Amino acid sequence: MSVEARGLDVAFPALPEDRLSRAALLLEAERQSFFLWGPVCLGLGIAAYFALPVEPALVVSFAPLALALILRLTVRSGTLAATLMTALILAGAGFAITKLRVEAVRAPVLAKALHSVEVTGTVTMVEAKLPRGQRLTIANPVIAGLAPGLTPAVVRIRTMSSKTLAAPGDRIRIKANLSPPAKPALPGGFDYARTAWFDSVGGVGYAFAAPTIESHADPNTASQWYHRTIEDIRQAIAARVRQVLPGETGEIALALITGERGGISADTNTAFKNSGLFHILSISGLHMVIAAGAVFYSLRLLLAAIPRIALTMPIKKIAAVLGILSAIAYLAISGVQFATVRSALMILIIFGAMLLDRPAMALRNVALAAFLILAVYPESLLDAGFQMSFAAVTALIASHEWLSRLLGRDSKPHPVMHVLKFFGEIIASTLIASVAVAPFAAYNFHQSQQYAVLGNMIAIPICNLIVMPAALIAMALMPFGLEGIGLKPMGWGIEGMTWCANKVGALPGAVGHIPAIPELAFVLMLIGGLWFLLWQTRIRMLGAALVVAGILVAPWMPHPDVLIGQKGLLVAVRDASGKLAAMPGKGSKYDLDRWLEYDGDGRTARDVSAGETFSCDAVGCIAHVKGATIAVARHPAAVTDDCLNADVLVLDMPKPDDCATPRSVIDVFDRWRNGAYALYVDSSDDSPEPRVRLENVAAHRGERPWSAMPERKQPVLPKPQIIDTPGPAAPVAQTAEAETTPRTSAEDDPGEGTEQDMDDNAAAIDGQ
Repeated sequence: MSVEARGLDVAFPALPEDRLSRAALLLEAERQSFFLWGPVCLGLGIAAYFALPVEPALVVSFAPLALALILRLTVRSGTLAATLMTALILAGAGFAITKLRVEAVRAPVLAKALHSVEVTGTVTMVEAKLPRGQRLTIANPVIAGLAPGLTPAVVRIRTMSSKTLAAPGDRIRIKANLSPPAKPALPGGFDYARTAWFDSVGGVGYAFAAPTIESHADPNTASQWYHRTIEDIRQAIAARVRQVLPGETGEIALALITGERGGISADTNTAFKNSGLFHILSISGLHMVIAAGAVFYSLRLLLAAIPRIALTMPIKKIAAVLGILSAIAYLAISGVQFATVRSALMILIIFGAMLLDRPAMALRNVALAAFLILAVYPESLLDAGFQMSFAAVTALIASHEWLSRLLGRDSKPHPVMHVLKFFGEIIASTLIASVAVAPFAAYNFHQSQQYAVLGNMIAIPICNLIVMPAALIAMALMPFGLEGIGLKPMGWGIEGMTWCANKVGALPGAVGHIPAIPELAFVLMLIGGLWFLLWQTRIRMLGAALVVAGILVAPWMPHPDVLIGQKGLLVAVRDASGKLAAMPGKGSKYDLDRWLEYDGDGRTARDVSAGETFSCDAVGCIAHVKGATIAVARHPAAVTDDCLNADVLVLDMPKPDDCATPRSVIDVFDRWRNGAYALYVDSSDDSPEPRVRLENVAAHRGERPWSAMPERKQPVLPKPQIIDTPGPAAPVAQTAEAETTPRTSAEDDPGEGTEQDMDDNAAAIDGQ
């Protein structure tokens, strides 16, 4: 294009109109896929909220949404700009609804550990625990010595007595040790306190004695009556099942019927995890599809056998309505756990599509389910179950749609190929689902199951053809006292699945241990996977490139050279082989297990010992990492030398005023305020002295409602005096004298509970 200016021809480069046209045509071809990105945009806003280092004010939380709405009014409908503004509106809405959800569930959280306090409240849930006792969820508790404004709305207490007989609805009195929900075991680790916040759980603990049942509270509202009735039904089902199927077989049956998994042993849980079959123990889409699907197909077959009804009535829609009712009933009996709600919603959308004469298995239905769940429970975005469930379902349905277009929807195999097709579908679905959830398993659990295909080939047919149909028969016959007819074959099937889990899980190399991966790698794989699955044209291949980029970035995660636990003197350093060597402290098993998982180390806490990495005497230990000296002082007598020679000093006491030589001193109050520490040592040739970079849990969590530190006066403990001793060890008499110093009271205790508290927190995490 040219114009004449002052007698000269001035040439301008031609606009790339052809490229813009091609891009517009490409986007137009993908217009039907725009709906699938709705929950993704909503999730981006939710993720942005949780990524903030500080809690935004309520008014500020609505600012992104308001800005996006204003921008949307400035563009013309039907344009690419309008589509982008709609995406921003959804992201802003996700940010705002997450803040609203946080405020809606806001409830007090214990500020410190409480020892041997009397708790009175109403039991809302009872979970059996091995080897004895129960875990009680208590609503509206009254805690002796604690003001109502500081009392949590819900507490969970693990009873250690085999004589516990509490039931939902009982008003009980129990003496327990309580502590706040656990902080992450290391910077960037799983934050159970955040999960507990959204359940309004402000304290967890344990009790050795059985509770005293004061009364059986009468329901005052329709909601209370409903929940009480459902819990009574669940307890009655549990009693019937345990009577017919005693032992762990009955506990697994209960997990499949009522969702109660507390009676399953740790060894069995581990076997199902290692064999890739753990999804069977958790009521999920598989169980919901089998249960509701069995009702749907059975009723449809029955109605089809009656010509008058089959020819005059929409039997498919009638069966779909009954399928919806059966899914709702299964949801109620299963305890309305979050994973079950997710599965039930998917089933309801599928049957709803049948009622509206729409395709049942479509990505639009998956997107709608994800959108509804995120809109109501935005915190589910951070739930590993939500992530893995929707990743697997999205990949399976996208693959199904692609194969249907490739082979034709009407293609049917020869009758003799039906059996091979059945097992081929199991293999294909397991492979597709395993690939889809692999990034989430690596990011959240640092594991992969190498023989999941083999385990699912054996166990899934047993579950589909024996266990779940038998469970449905047992539930149908239970009102007549004939549940044994269904429970007996169900038990045989469960024993077969357990055998499979034990055999496959015990194979050499059954579990792959994966070190923690960078967030960038996870985000690249996540965006790449969504891009590849949700778009329909050739632009989807860009997603494959992003996944490959994420895989390439994954190994570049820096791992701590030193880890310091929040409580006790748990310290681990990286030895010459690159593995962690630990100096365990009291109540350290849970934290140490998490550190090993994060490191991709298959050892357990019991397998890790200090070895030759730590040099210890009666008053402390020293280790050397990349030229840096790490000193752990167990006694004031060790502080003299450590203050002079260490690069990093870890104290289980307050820091002395005249200890200035170490570059970093981490004392008891630092760990009380900041949680666990991760240290990275840089011993490059550019610096003669090693440089130590510190990270802690508090900095990673930020200032959020679930991470707020209590505002109270810091306890005053006697500071140790630096004692000039000629040798590395203190005299025995001096050590004994120091050990007779009175311990601080519970009010001044900077810790947050004992090893049993952490075990109960760990059990709570397993239950999520």
